[in-house]
Amino acid sequence: MPSSTILVGTASFADRGLLATGRFYPPEVTRPAQRLPYYASQFPLVEIDATYYGMPDPVMTHGWAQRSPEGFTINVKAFRALTGHPTPLRALPAEVREAFDGPPDATILPNALPATALRELWHRFTLGIEPLRQADRLGTVLCQLPGWVRANVAGRQQVLSCARGLEGLIPAFEFRHRSWFADERATADTLGLLRDVGAVHVVVDAPQVGERTVPAIWAATHPDIAMVRLHGRNTRAWDHAGGHSGGRFDYVYTPQELAELAESARLLAAQAKRLHVVVNTNRDDQGVVNARGIVQALDALG
Repeated sequence: MPSSTILVGTASFADRGLLATGRFYPPEVTRPAQRLPYYASQFPLVEIDATYYGMPDPVMTHGWAQRSPEGFTINVKAFRALTGHPTPLRALPAEVREAFDGPPDATILPNALPATALRELWHRFTLGIEPLRQADRLGTVLCQLPGWVRANVAGRQQVLSCARGLEGLIPAFEFRHRSWFADERATADTLGLLRDVGAVHVVVDAPQVGERTVPAIWAATHPDIAMVRLHGRNTRAWDHAGGHSGGRFDYVYTPQELAELAESARLLAAQAKRLHVVVNTNRDDQGVVNARGIVQALDALG
């Protein structure tokens, strides 16, 4: 394994594609409650993306804390309504949902939530992940901004809103519009904003396709945690919409690519106490295959 300051893991330990392959979990892991303990025996870090689709339940997060060992780290993804994504009405808590008219399958558009509802959602979200914080399992809260959020006044306000909602925790921001890193000045402004609000800059490895992709900027903005998320480099499928996301993130890194990423990761790790490397290639078992590959590449560096 690499140095204990570099934690490698995948985005999800129970993705349906991973489970369907039967190649990661051994035959004796037959119950859902057995998956996280086994996963934690293989990797020191996991990212939970289920909290993007639905608000976290403290009973559920307490279970994750209880079933994972000391020293294990769990990052969670912020609920979609909190980061400006369209959200089905049915995904909101009942008390918040009552403030809106419309059928359950109606969609709440970005920034349509009243300030009172937004505050309530942040309150419920942080309560939902509190068991992870109390158990010292919580790493960061990933705020993945939509691809239409630009580096302008509204975009910076979105960053500030998320940082305020996560006061006392460590937010990590993944930008998805090129304007945040359009040139040296934009890059310096973006990284400075993150430092000002005490947030982690997420280094993104992904295809470079149009304005809704960002370059990999290998820089840390938080003294405790730096982060890299590996989405693969499947240029052809990057703009794929609909269906399971495994099609979009269908990619196995080559040994040369892994070696280059490992070298960059090692340099980035020197800028913070811990580096989180999260592999988001989630077709079949590509996540764990690529995660093991980056661990081997880090080991090869000595």
